[in-house]
Parts: sequence; C-alpha cells; structure tokens
Amino acid sequence: MIQFLLNRELRTEHALDPNVTVLNYLREHVGKTGTKEGCASGDCGACTVVVGELDGDRVRYRTLNSCLTFVSSLHGKQLITVEDLKHQGKLHSVQQAMVDCHGSQCGFCTPGFIMSLFALQKNSSGYDKGQTMEALAGNLCRCTGYRPIIDAAEQACCQKQPDQFDAFESATVAQLQAIAPRETAELNSGDKRCLVPLTVADLADLYAANPEARLLAGGTDLALEVTQFHRELPVMIYVGHIEDMKRIEVTDKAIEIGAAAALSDCYEALSTEYPDFGELLHRFASLQIRNQGTLGGNIGNASPIGDAPPLLIALGAQIALRQGNTRRILPLQDYFLDYKVTARQEAEFIEKIIVPRKQANQAFRAYKVSKRLDDDISAVCAAFNLSIVDGVVTDARIAFGGMAAIPKRANACEAALVGSAWYPGVIERACEALGEDFTPLSDFRASKEYRLLTAQNLLRKFFLEQQSPEIETRVTAYA
Repeated sequence: MIQFLLNRELRTEHALDPNVTVLNYLREHVGKTGTKEGCASGDCGACTVVVGELDGDRVRYRTLNSCLTFVSSLHGKQLITVEDLKHQGKLHSVQQAMVDCHGSQCGFCTPGFIMSLFALQKNSSGYDKGQTMEALAGNLCRCTGYRPIIDAAEQACCQKQPDQFDAFESATVAQLQAIAPRETAELNSGDKRCLVPLTVADLADLYAANPEARLLAGGTDLALEVTQFHRELPVMIYVGHIEDMKRIEVTDKAIEIGAAAALSDCYEALSTEYPDFGELLHRFASLQIRNQGTLGGNIGNASPIGDAPPLLIALGAQIALRQGNTRRILPLQDYFLDYKVTARQEAEFIEKIIVPRKQANQAFRAYKVSKRLDDDISAVCAAFNLSIVDGVVTDARIAFGGMAAIPKRANACEAALVGSAWYPGVIERACEALGEDFTPLSDFRASKEYRLLTAQNLLRKFFLEQQSPEIETRVTAYA
C-alpha cells in the first residue's frame, strides 16, 4: 500500500500496477486531463506537475515530468496539478499572468508552463531572469513564442500573492507527517510490484532476495523502457525514501554524495568546489529532470553520453558499492567495462559517490558540446583536471563522454602532457595523442570526424583559458 496527497485529498493505492506513470494515473484513473502528454520522454514539459515534500515544518515544491514518474514514487508526498491552482472560482496569480501577458495560444503546452511558473513563484523572492530561464528551459512551446511567457513569469514573481497553498500549508504539513513512510511499503498488482524500503540495510536485503528487480531512483531513464519501448517491469525497488542515500556530506578530503540524491540537491556542494561542474549541471537536461534524476542513476545506467561520469572520472571519484552486508570502494573509471556493461555484481548497488576535494595547483574545467544549449544530450563532453607547477604539468586526468562505448580517460593524451612544459607545442602533441585514445562513431548527433576534432579543440580551448602572463613567462624557454 502507498499513500499520497492529491492536492489535499488523501489517496491510498493497494493494487495499482507499479508501471503506471503519474501522467496516466491522472488522466486515466483520476480523470484529471489538464496534464498533457507531448513526448513521453521528458523533453517537452507538457506533462509537468509539482510535487510537495516535507522540508522541516514547511513544504518544498518541485517540478517533475509526470510522464517519467511512477506512481509508487509519490508515496508520502503531495501531488499538485494544474486543476488544483484555481481556488474559489478565481484563477491563481500565475494563471492570471499567462492570460494578462497573452502567453497561451493553442494551449497544449500551457498546463506545463503554468506548473513550472507556479514552482518558480513558490521558490523565488522576486523576478530573476536567469532563474526564470532555468525554470522554463524544460518546457517547449511551438505557437506563442517565449517572450509573453517570460513576461508572465515576471508578473507572477513581481506580483506574488499569498494563495491557498500558503493558507493550508500547516494543514498540509500535518497531513504529510501523518502519512510519512515508517516501514517498507509495497505496491502490488499481483504480477507486478514495487518495494519501497526506508534504510540501506532493508534495500540490501530486498535486492538480495529479488536480484532481478530494477532499482528505481529518479526513474528519468528507467521509465523510458515503459513509455518508449513498451516493456513491463515486473519488480522494482524504489530508493527515494532512503535518507542515508540522499545525504550529501562535505569532509576535509571529499564530497560524499548519496546515490539517491537528486541532481538539484548536488548542485551547491559540487559548484562550490568545482564551478564548472555547477555550470554543467545547469545544462543537465531540464530542471524537471534534475529535480528527479540522481547522480547515482546517471552512473548506474552506464550511458556513454551521460554528462556526469566524464567529470567524475577526471576528478578521480570513487563509488561505494554494497551487496548484502559487503561493501567495496571502486574507482569510477573501473566501473565501466563496455557499452552498458559495468563491474557491478548481482544484487550490488551504488550506495554513494566520493568526490575528492580540490587541491592546490589543480585546474579543472568541463565542456559540453550539444546542438542546443539547454535540455540536450552531449555530442562530446570533456573534463580536464591538471596540476601545473612552475609551468610544468605534474599530473593530468582527462576524460571524455561521447567518444567511446564508455566514459573513458584519455591515457595517451595524459602521457603526452605529464612531465612536459605547459606550452602550445606540447598541447599539439597531446591533441595528436587523442587520435590514439579514441576512435569515435558517427551517429545523428555528430560524425566521428567532428567528434575527434571537437575533442582536440576543447583541449586547445582549455590551454588558452589556463594561460596567464605568469605561466607564459615561465614556459617561454620551452617554446
């Protein structure tokens, strides 16, 4: 049984198919058809809903793609849809702003925009263009154009008014506290089930007993098997209620990130230590995806074009793996063996990611090349982590995504740099060495020639951005 709030209505589900998405639940089981299906892959934002979760004695609101969210992940939470915003016959202020600013034409995308604007208004203290663009980057419109929608965002944030969600927040907090998960839950339709453990130990036991189960964290990748490939997932284990796997801790030596921590929650720690990691996270899919997807999931799906693995490999990150009561630490670069093949053993799962803190003389930069700035997949993703002392490269870790069947270090390139002076001639030799490291493929994102040249040019770009008068003076004698 799982329980959640549909706005303020308590919903209890005993025998629902765990493969049902929130989108289909709303449209087919509840009759709320305001939420639309545009792509069923998390790209268009038409299905955007808002989920409320307890954050101390307040409710935290976040947007999600309902087409990629299984109903079981709503356990203990509040679901808000576009139908819930109008109150006592009066439009919500974000709805009124869309009307006033002529932000809707055909109207198909409008409910998704409304929900993104609602969450933006809830999470902002005024209008900020950058924050607005981030909030709306995962919503696509083919009719109106974005100017009137941005105008609506400005009006909604500048003329923010208390609403029914503010008025009922204390009551909502009490409701959420009453249904907060206290033991392992299960959604079982007979032939399909989803287990919802609360501790890492329970997860280890359940996974050992059900090694065929699919682990469900954010579900932004796993749900595609249902929505795009029309497969059924007989057994899932949802890890989103395991607090230890959502924890982010910064120690003297490392940033330790629970595998179930949402990418949005990883931002502050990673961007503070490595600003380029933060910049890349801003371009990691959409805000809806980042609110739901996890760093552990981005590693676990072993995609060769995942954005985070190249950066983590370049930083020398490790992962903590657990199988039953057995734990082991593995360098992330050793986790990926071949296309979609990893070193993970049966019933073993990623518990946390360990990212070393920045060291003196360490230069780290990351670059993502894609056809669109926002909400797009990399053609090439590059990460450079070099230590340069007195104009000489003393250490180098360079990794790429999109250049091989796995995220991979550029060993020959690194060897060409380490021990050499930091000057253009060495960079050109290192660029040639990239041809030894990688034989990329051509696909609809880029040709193999484009990928290799881009990788080489990103190394040149990194070199130019690291230049300074001091370094140039030191290495002149080597040129």
